[in-house]
Amino acid sequence: MGSIFSSSKTREEIQMALAKAKQIVASNPVVVFSKTYCGYCQRVKQLFSQLQATYKVIELDQESDGDAIQAALAEWTGQRTVPNVFIGDKHIGGSDVVLEKHELGKLVPMLSEAGAIPKHTTQS
Repeated sequence: MGSIFSSSKTREEIQMALAKAKQIVASNPVVVFSKTYCGYCQRVKQLFSQLQATYKVIELDQESDGDAIQAALAEWTGQRTVPNVFIGDKHIGGSDVVLEKHELGKLVPMLSEAGAIPKHTTQS
């Protein structure tokens, strides 16, 4: 059976990684599961910084269990790629989805509702 993930990850490792990912998402208004060398990830992190949003970045290529977390995220969200973005405990998607929501004027209200940016902040 072909997989983009290392077959060395056991069911137990993936379950532990899933619990860790869910705890991180539940504890932060915005979470970006990322890789340091990913241009799409950079774009999303740059956008959140420009919007002065509070967000947590998990660089999967720097985490000892990064492969297991990525495998767990794929099971949980159906998305195998990074960035894998959560806002207000909800899975949003990747770079294209985040940028599209911003272009449509939907991102700032989502960030505000999640408490990642002050409600009185307006971006035009």
